[in-house]
Amino acid sequence: MTKYYITTAITYTSAKPHIGNTYEVVLADAIARYKRNKGYDVYFQTGTDEHGLKIETKAKEAGIEPQEFVDKVAKEIKNTWDLMDTSYDAFVRTTDKHHEEIVQKIFNKLYEQGDIYKDYYEGWYCMPCEAYFTDSQLVDGKCPDCGRAVEKQKEEAYFFRMSKYQDRLLKYIEEHPDFIQPVSRKNEMINNFLKTGLQDLCVTRTSFKWSIPVTFDPKHVIYVWIDALTNYITFIGYDPDGSSQKFKELWPCDLHLIGKDILRFHTIYWPIILMALDLPLPKKIFGHPWLLTNNDKMSKSKGNVIYADQLVNLFGVDAIRYYLLRQIPYANDGNISYELVIETINNDLANTLGNLVQRTISMGNKYFDGKIENKRVYEDIDYDFIEKINALDEKIEALMDNLEIANSLEAIFEVLRASNKYIDETTPWILAKDENNKERLETVIYNLLEAIRVCAVSFDFAIHNTSEEIFRQLNTARKDGKYLETNKYQLNEPEMLFERINKEQFLTEHNL
Repeated sequence: MTKYYITTAITYTSAKPHIGNTYEVVLADAIARYKRNKGYDVYFQTGTDEHGLKIETKAKEAGIEPQEFVDKVAKEIKNTWDLMDTSYDAFVRTTDKHHEEIVQKIFNKLYEQGDIYKDYYEGWYCMPCEAYFTDSQLVDGKCPDCGRAVEKQKEEAYFFRMSKYQDRLLKYIEEHPDFIQPVSRKNEMINNFLKTGLQDLCVTRTSFKWSIPVTFDPKHVIYVWIDALTNYITFIGYDPDGSSQKFKELWPCDLHLIGKDILRFHTIYWPIILMALDLPLPKKIFGHPWLLTNNDKMSKSKGNVIYADQLVNLFGVDAIRYYLLRQIPYANDGNISYELVIETINNDLANTLGNLVQRTISMGNKYFDGKIENKRVYEDIDYDFIEKINALDEKIEALMDNLEIANSLEAIFEVLRASNKYIDETTPWILAKDENNKERLETVIYNLLEAIRVCAVSFDFAIHNTSEEIFRQLNTARKDGKYLETNKYQLNEPEMLFERINKEQFLTEHNL
């Protein structure tokens, strides 16, 4: 079986993740599930980034030790990922002792080969972003990333020679056009950072203690770049003294899935660290868009944060997974509100999908006691319909390979909408009135059941529980992604997959 290694960025343990943070792990899970369904041996890694000044400060404010603080938040993050039905193979934490030991070895290796050196750093520091900026990088005197106030700091630090690898990375990106996706993000990295010149990177701090000490200079702690970014290799068995078989099988990673706001760290800092370690680069890094609340970035200060557990409690996990995957375009930011979630549930899940499944199974039970075979009484309309069903698998494969998850779901729902139209055009209720049309009627219902079955196979990656429930109602185990001419159905009773929601009443009742 072909190996497929996919990661999310690791989530910072400063606070409970909101639905925008949660989108990434659902997106990664959809890709992982799709690849598994296609026969790949998938390894899906996610987890938490647990060191830094912000953690140390928040723990102190809470009156507890940093380890206790990150244990609590990491548990919250893992619970959220589990709530969203994500099928990760490993949930990693950077306070893991083995990870810390390998990070120290990596730091020492880079130092010994001359890629890390000691100097002083003076610059504008943003604590929320844990990043230094020069005068020219500030925007109106504030942090260019988050817009918050910065403070002048000077401290002794170790630096990583980023500039040494600048030309090599630029050449690599130009020779591997799919390395950074989408193209707009790749151009941004090339034009805004690589071509303007890279500064050497500060990789230790002395102003806080909550991180991994430098073994030969313990007043310094290893900063986030070498600690957090290396999680992708340390947890699969990389060791400068000799890596594991697992590492050799899985690396290079097939896909790093990250938010567009941390693209620079993953497409410039991380590849250069790998080059310095003489390791191959990941095959693809995808900077996904953000999920906005009413077209505004989520933040506690704005009071517009929505959490996954709130949404799941109101609407169910599959409805929220579907919304996240369907409503966020490939390269543009998506938007979420309670109103939009309800409209999507009603239009897609209740009307298009749920109604189709209920109608079709009900007709099968009413007219044939649930026993349906293909009588092959075809008409011209059937050939077009069957062609749509059979074209779906290849269409989705092309879209998923290009990470166009929303468009993949749209392709599936095109077939579901075509199925509802097929009912209107074949009028089974009229066919049922004439005994001479019985075999034609059974053919029509069989075609609909096959369309539903193939669509349930196809959207398993997105709404797995719904897919399984459809298979239970169809009472079939056939997971082929094509129309089968000789399938036999013994249907169960239909049950509503998704209830329609009265938007105004629901919003009022739940004070939304």
